[in-house]
Amino acid sequence: GARIVHCCGFDSIPSDMGVYFLQQKMQERYGQTATRVKMRVRAMRGGMSGGTVASLMNVVKQASRDPQLRRELANPYLLCPPDHGFSVPQPDVRSAQYDRDFNAWLAPFLMASVNTRVVLRSSALTGMYRDRDFRYDEATMTGRGIKGRIRAMTMATGMGAFMLMAGMSPTRRLLQRFILPEPGEGPGPEAREKGFFDLRFLGRTAGGDTLRVKVKGNRDPGYGSTARMLGQAAACLAKDIDHSECPGGFWTPSTVFGDNLIERLHRYAGLHFEVLDQR
Repeated sequence: GARIVHCCGFDSIPSDMGVYFLQQKMQERYGQTATRVKMRVRAMRGGMSGGTVASLMNVVKQASRDPQLRRELANPYLLCPPDHGFSVPQPDVRSAQYDRDFNAWLAPFLMASVNTRVVLRSSALTGMYRDRDFRYDEATMTGRGIKGRIRAMTMATGMGAFMLMAGMSPTRRLLQRFILPEPGEGPGPEAREKGFFDLRFLGRTAGGDTLRVKVKGNRDPGYGSTARMLGQAAACLAKDIDHSECPGGFWTPSTVFGDNLIERLHRYAGLHFEVLDQR
C-alpha cells in the first residue's frame, strides 16, 4: 500500500510537471493533448552537487562494465510498465543542432536521460495524454547565429569528452580527484540565492495546433529549488492526496500530485508556471 514517488527535485519535477501543465492547457484550448512536446533550457544558473556527480559517475562506472545495463539505459521506455504499448522512436539531442521551433541552436542537456524517462512513464500511467505516438525530448538552447552554433558545438563536445573520460577507470579517477566536487560539497548560501532556471515547453497536437509554456524557479536548481520541491511534494503526498484514488505503487510527480503540487510550488517553492502563447 505504500506510495513511492521518485524524482521529486529538479530531476524531474520541472520537466514532469511542466509537461503536465502544458497538456492540461492543450486540453482546455484545443480539446486534445500534444503528441509532440519539446523542453528547452533557456537559462540556468546553479552550482555542481557533489552527490549528484557521485551518482552519475557510479552509473557510468557500472554501465561501462555491463553491456546489458548499457542497453537498458539506452531504452527510452525503461521506466514504463511492461504493457505500455509505445513503439515510436524517441528524439534525442546528442549533438549540436538547430531547432526552428525555438529559432536557436541546441546542445545536449545532461539530465535529459533521467527526465525523459520519467515523463514517458507519466505518459504511460495517465489516461489523459497517453498516446502511442507521444514523443518528448530535452535540450539546452545556446543562442542564434554563429555564436550559438559554436556554443552548442563546444558544449556537445565537452559533454562527450566528459562521458568518455568518466567511462574509463584511469581518467575517471583523475576527474574525481582533481576536478569534480566530492559528496557533501556544493554551492554556498549566496550562490543558492542567486541561482535560477528558466525552462520552455512547446507542445504540438496531431493536427498542428501548438502551445508554449514556461516553468521558472528562483533558486539554485540542485539545492535551493530542489529542497523546496522535495518539501512540498512530501506535504502534498501527506495532506492533499485522495488515497482512495491513489493505490500503492511507484508513481511519478505528475501522476500522483497533479494540480495540488503546482499550487504548492507556486505558493511556497518559488516556481512559476505560465502560458506564453498559442497558435
